[in-house]
Amino acid sequence: MSLSIDLTGRVVLVTGGTKGIGAGIARTFVSAGAHVVTCARSAIETPAPGTSHVICDVRDPERVEAMIDGIVAEHGRLDVAINNAGGAPYALLADGSPRFHDKIMGLNFTSVLLVAQAANRVMQQQEQGGSIVNISSISARRPSPGTAVYGAAKAAVDQLTVTAGMEWAPKVRVNAITVGLCRTSDTADHYGGDKTVAAIEKTIPMGRMARPEEIGTTALFLASDLASYVTGARIECHGGGEPPVFQHVLNQA
Repeated sequence: MSLSIDLTGRVVLVTGGTKGIGAGIARTFVSAGAHVVTCARSAIETPAPGTSHVICDVRDPERVEAMIDGIVAEHGRLDVAINNAGGAPYALLADGSPRFHDKIMGLNFTSVLLVAQAANRVMQQQEQGGSIVNISSISARRPSPGTAVYGAAKAAVDQLTVTAGMEWAPKVRVNAITVGLCRTSDTADHYGGDKTVAAIEKTIPMGRMARPEEIGTTALFLASDLASYVTGARIECHGGGEPPVFQHVLNQA
């Protein structure tokens, strides 16, 4: 039995929605009939079909409020907010400066809080409420060497999700997606080439990294009426997770 989700007429915000996982999420929502507003700190030449784009530093509370107000002024509503913007360069914990760590927390946690608060303010006034989906990471659940503060920020996002899901119900549902490794245009460069990526993929139970659209369809479910009773939840989309090291050693023995 096939099942389709129709979000025709819905307005969706995807932060960091112009590349990587964010672009995959945006394409998925457009395919479901929604109008998607993407945002980033820089402009883009031509927004993708079915989307519009705004410039916003989502770490700045005044700019976030202005962005949300602008979306509502132009489209009359905001039905879904996807907090996707984030990331961190590799840096060992002992080497990072306070300023560096503050920037990582700002991008990966504070921005999520600011966008969620601004979106909730609008959604609470709408008859149909709304849905907020936070993109978290498997790094929130296990040691994250080289990206320790990123992992800590994602753990904070998970806590924010469950608490907001409780406080903002029943009008606004808040959920998170725990994302594992995902193939994007930067994957090979990040991991040192296709050969290394292929070796990493062999360790994933599903045998491959996720496609950005697979994160998108998970977000689409959480944003849709199919998930009308799902809030404060964290859905794992990581292909089965990361097997323990001893298992890899046994398999190689």
